[in-house]
Amino acid sequence: MDETRRAAQARADDADRDALAAAIPRAGEDTPLAMELAENARRRIQLTGRTFPKPVAPRVLTVANQKGGVGKTTTTVNIAAALAQSGLQVLVIDLDPQGNASTALGIDHHAEVPSIYDVLVDGTPLLEVVQPCATVPNLHCAPATIDLAGAEIELVSLVARESRLQKAITAATTTGHAFDYILIDCPPSLGLLTVNAMVAASEVFIPIQCEYYALEGLSQLLKNIELIKHHLNPALHVSTILLTMYDGRTRLSAQVAEEVREHFPVEVLHTSVPRSVRVSEAPSFGETVMTYDPSSSGALAYLAAAGEIADRGASGPS
Repeated sequence: MDETRRAAQARADDADRDALAAAIPRAGEDTPLAMELAENARRRIQLTGRTFPKPVAPRVLTVANQKGGVGKTTTTVNIAAALAQSGLQVLVIDLDPQGNASTALGIDHHAEVPSIYDVLVDGTPLLEVVQPCATVPNLHCAPATIDLAGAEIELVSLVARESRLQKAITAATTTGHAFDYILIDCPPSLGLLTVNAMVAASEVFIPIQCEYYALEGLSQLLKNIELIKHHLNPALHVSTILLTMYDGRTRLSAQVAEEVREHFPVEVLHTSVPRSVRVSEAPSFGETVMTYDPSSSGALAYLAAAGEIADRGASGPS
């Protein structure tokens, strides 16, 4: 009965937000800037304050793309923050030796800090290296330190080298972790770190920059995913694709978006993330754009994308 009441209240809240958003005057013949501000206001009212549904089962997503500079780490931390702000328990595993995801979440990751390196190489329990994010409740991070740069070589000689992260996550599950989503940020390569991430996850989340070269890299990435699926992880599949750095002023962005949606009509999210100075600025303050400037177009786009991901998870496996 309580569930029925909560569902009814949630529907009523959604209706109120929609009505309030609709009441904002349309920009009409105003300047493009005024039109954008009005649209952002409507989207903010519709999106902010919504509690996302919990997934049917905890979801582990590897955020991967062999091409650098596509917004992979930015996407990881902002989607994670948006999910956490909307009532879900989220863990980010920073598997990139550069540690950019740790920096963006304001997590200490100097050389002496217990990190994901200790989990992979020394077998330290995952929950012992996890730190809470100070700016976003419900969000946690397993940081990367510079030691991770040597992990590729050290893992070569270890037993079950491809599945060490998977075993760590499974062990954390048995000790009672309560994470609804685990997002793994990979380095832009297909070494043992990325292989570990793909063996540990059932879903691959691919951010794609709206540029021509991004499509070339995508075909190679899909081949590698198929290899890992065939040999190491039969459950692995591409569940989510997000178009990033979208510039509506250029034909190229529109063409790339159209082509990707044509080839992956189910996997591509409806939301695309525009180029945004605020998104780029946020990590220098140790924050995601979700807390740095929650009303910006980039933050609203990531919030909408996170809502799509959550809605998919609530309806069963992707």
